Amino acid sequence: MFPRDYFFSHKDGTSDGLFQHTLHHHLSQQQRIESHLNVTNFFGPPLNVPPFIPSYQWNPVESPDLVFTSPNRGTVSNRKRRCNQSESDFKRQRFSSPGPARNANFTSQEDARPEATRAACKSYSRLPTCSPSASKPAGCVTSFREESPQSTWPQSSVNDKLSQQILDLFHACEQQNDDLEKKEHCRSLLQSDIQTIFPCARVFLAGSSLNGFGSRSSDADLCLVIEEETVPINRSTDAVYVLSLVRKLFYTLSYIERPQLIRAKVPILKFRDRVSGVEFDLNFNNTVGIRNTFLLRTYAFIEKRVRPIILVIKKWASHHRINDASRGTLSSYTLVLMVLHYLQTLPEPVIPCLQMDYPGCFDPKMDIHLVPSGPRNIPAFVSKNQSSLGDLLLGFLKYYATVFKWEKNVISVREAKTLPKTKSREWREKFICVEEPFDRTNTARAVHEKAKFEAIKAEFTESYQVLQLRKDLNFILPLKNTRPER
Repeated sequence: MFPRDYFFSHKDGTSDGLFQHTLHHHLSQQQRIESHLNVTNFFGPPLNVPPFIPSYQWNPVESPDLVFTSPNRGTVSNRKRRCNQSESDFKRQRFSSPGPARNANFTSQEDARPEATRAACKSYSRLPTCSPSASKPAGCVTSFREESPQSTWPQSSVNDKLSQQILDLFHACEQQNDDLEKKEHCRSLLQSDIQTIFPCARVFLAGSSLNGFGSRSSDADLCLVIEEETVPINRSTDAVYVLSLVRKLFYTLSYIERPQLIRAKVPILKFRDRVSGVEFDLNFNNTVGIRNTFLLRTYAFIEKRVRPIILVIKKWASHHRINDASRGTLSSYTLVLMVLHYLQTLPEPVIPCLQMDYPGCFDPKMDIHLVPSGPRNIPAFVSKNQSSLGDLLLGFLKYYATVFKWEKNVISVREAKTLPKTKSREWREKFICVEEPFDRTNTARAVHEKAKFEAIKAEFTESYQVLQLRKDLNFILPLKNTRPER
């Protein structure tokens, strides 16, 4: 159980009238329901729902006039009307005003998004597995801990020492149930608190916490979503202002510590959950992060070898100090895309190109609240490539050390191939070009110094040569120093 003061957010004695409130965070039945809805309906199949969340049946009705009721809450249509009314005054304000309007009658746990219950994919005659009509989804995206025992792995995947080392490290470092539970618990509390200043706001987990590639030491990414039709917001100009208001609120919350606003190209609010110790990054309306979270999550579960390979490569890159975008090297997201590209472009691919094979499930224009249910029914991919984990790791290092043409090619997971580097602003004079699968920007733009670029290439070359000779992970990633931090 969490300590009692974890559930209280009001600091006695605050002098700021805008945020002066008493928030009781003992999870009520309704709060538990809301948290469960977020996990079950936003994130797709249950991610081992925390034990304090009760069983709750929600049967969506696929109709333009969708109406659903729950105890003490009324219909969605009525609640959405109340939500819109509560923000009517706020719409009249400009973001240069002292602060947002508040509505004391608004119930913060209300969800004004009936669209989130509708299926994300239309039926395609050539893609029956993407149909919303399936009564029992049988997709590849499962619970994070719904993993087969190590002994059930195909012998071809772990038939050597190197492969076994990769698998052992994966099992030791992969995100656990309680890790995700702590993040979800904090997310739920934050959403409730933020709704006191932005009534129709939603807070979503994203990034490695949900995409399947997180480890026990991974930080958590959050996306604060406030839609433009409910509040007149310009993401590029108002993100800093909105996050500044949220930071001001965070100073009144006893379970949040060290809030820090980072004014980057994508502004983020960094903070720490005082009880769990988890570090969080909160962005504002950066919804492409939600889209790529569920694309990557599908790749994570569509083929069993993907997650161990990516986790080990992220650990390897961190050990060699080439996995830090803030220091001019590769972000974890870029590394994941590089691995997926490699696995897609082998003579016998290990994974398919999801955006080409299932375009309706990953439509970049799809309403953000429908995105999570899009890939729910995509089946597992059966690859003819039966390479072991060790062979795939060695092949990845070889590909970027000796095959890939950095000066000429753009990595595209969206098309499962390399694209020619054009003279467009996005690719011109960039050392490494990795296409973001949805907005098509360069995820590797942080690598802007030639010295850092050369260091990255040197690590690929040296590690490939060493691993090819030794066939022992310890020579490129000392396992004794690669254990979970939490």
